[in-house]
Amino acid sequence: MIFKVAAFYRFAALPDYRELREPLRAFCAGRALKGSVLLAQEGINGTVAGAPEAIDAFAHELVRGDMFGGRLDNLELKFSTAEAMPFGRLKVRLKKEIVTLGDAAADPTRQVGTYVDASEWNALISSPDTLLLDTRNAFEVAMGTFEGAVDPGIGSFGQFKDFAAARLDPAKHRRIAMFCTGGIRCEKASAHLLARGFAEVYHLKGGILKYLEEVPEAQSRWRGECFVFDERVALGHGLRESGLRERSLLKQDMGPGRDE
Repeated sequence: MIFKVAAFYRFAALPDYRELREPLRAFCAGRALKGSVLLAQEGINGTVAGAPEAIDAFAHELVRGDMFGGRLDNLELKFSTAEAMPFGRLKVRLKKEIVTLGDAAADPTRQVGTYVDASEWNALISSPDTLLLDTRNAFEVAMGTFEGAVDPGIGSFGQFKDFAAARLDPAKHRRIAMFCTGGIRCEKASAHLLARGFAEVYHLKGGILKYLEEVPEAQSRWRGECFVFDERVALGHGLRESGLRERSLLKQDMGPGRDE
């Protein structure tokens, strides 16, 4: 059986997020879905896997079902496949933030950077006056990144604001293009930089996964593999599994936790 995997997020006001936990968990459990879903007042973030028809029903419920009442209509959603179930169990957790930065001024529901589609990304990052910034953790960057990207050298996304304070200057870095696995960290990071006075902040819409899905390998500026927080470990162009599943040493060094 080939499993379908859905990675998704949406920044949206969910003041009733605590009450949504059990209905969402029951919906997933009733369709044998496994994976991780985070709910917070600022939105939803997660990755789940299961039978293709079950994943399709799940995606429909998030976007058009009664549970969220249309509040996730612009859900960022990406599909891929797995030869084996990539998760051991189902977790639906309540969090203060769906991706942890710890900056109250960084509110993606109010302002975010400019989205750049995968088809336009190469042109943007080829410009010499653009600072290309990888917002992911150091162990993810070590597995793969875009040519010429700056590695902030962080152990968790919560450290990004410290990196920005020490290394980025609104007067010097006039144009910043950032990227992450699925797009969610960039939304928070771009909101943070805009709040600090940076003028031009861009981010890759749909993240690396959307780029690897849409941009032909022959035209790609991506080098290496894209780490994902499940048992597939990493994906390549066309969102193909990389074969790193068997490298148990790497699995033991996945870092402090799931950021996307």
